Amino acid sequence: MKYYLAPMEGITTYIYRNAYQKHFGGIDKYFTPFIASRKMNRREINEILPEHNKNLNVVPQILTNRADEFLQITNKIAEYGYPTVNLNLGCPSGTVTARKRGAGFLSVPDELDHFLYEIFHKSPLKISIKTRIGVESVDEWTDILEIYKKYPLEELIIHPRLQKEFYKFAPHQEAFLAAVNTLTDIPLCYNGDIAAVQDCNRLLSHIPQTDCIMAGRGILKNPALILQLKHAGTADIFTKENLKDFHDEIFENYAAIMDGEKPVLFKMKDLWTYMVSCFEKPEKHLKKIRKAAGFTEYQAAVSLLFLECALAEL
Repeated sequence: MKYYLAPMEGITTYIYRNAYQKHFGGIDKYFTPFIASRKMNRREINEILPEHNKNLNVVPQILTNRADEFLQITNKIAEYGYPTVNLNLGCPSGTVTARKRGAGFLSVPDELDHFLYEIFHKSPLKISIKTRIGVESVDEWTDILEIYKKYPLEELIIHPRLQKEFYKFAPHQEAFLAAVNTLTDIPLCYNGDIAAVQDCNRLLSHIPQTDCIMAGRGILKNPALILQLKHAGTADIFTKENLKDFHDEIFENYAAIMDGEKPVLFKMKDLWTYMVSCFEKPEKHLKKIRKAAGFTEYQAAVSLLFLECALAEL
């Protein structure tokens, strides 16, 4: 089984990826938050700089519905030595899909087909795709699969939900099974609601052919998830000390590269939205973390949380 870390805008940055690899590891492939413009800004360039991704297997992700823009971004990425890029056809955000990008591109299959024809014929790099299964109806998936079947995808990562479902309701695992049976020559990866060992076991009992899993929110809520999946039954695999070291490295590295305390605290509070799930009864401490106006107040609130709250059983 291979395990991937899903890209999450503003959170799974190179700072997070490096800290995760050091303190937990087990990830076979990391994906960058999406690049959405040919005029790559400093933040986007920092995400793909080789010196920021040493000893990591990283795939840059692109979000666009214009072939010329995709190819221009890909050409720039090629200059940094990457062999593969990933096309985002999965983002369900309304601001993205309203412009027929991300999962919204699936609503115009003829345009998508034309786009894929052009980029697969002209791209200097291999192309993988991260996709939803449609916009409004599961019935759309059959036609989408037929489009993907035409092209030499390096890999297809499937989040088997519709765009309109966002992250609600159970994933349509039968749609992933349909891809397994249809795209026999394309490597497939399952993505969606893998947050515990039992989630993975249920998936494998339903679709035993699954040999690759991508997790995003599940890892953010439980950084030890991949280790637990690889070593099921190991009781001491997740400790407060390891989690605190992981947190401190992320905090210190953001503090070293960002100007001022406010943007660093914004990053860390965003991360705590997920990481608070690691603890039992953390509510009052999380409130103090969210109210912290400076580093001293923030670090005191975090230290008290680690001191007073037990780790949750994840």
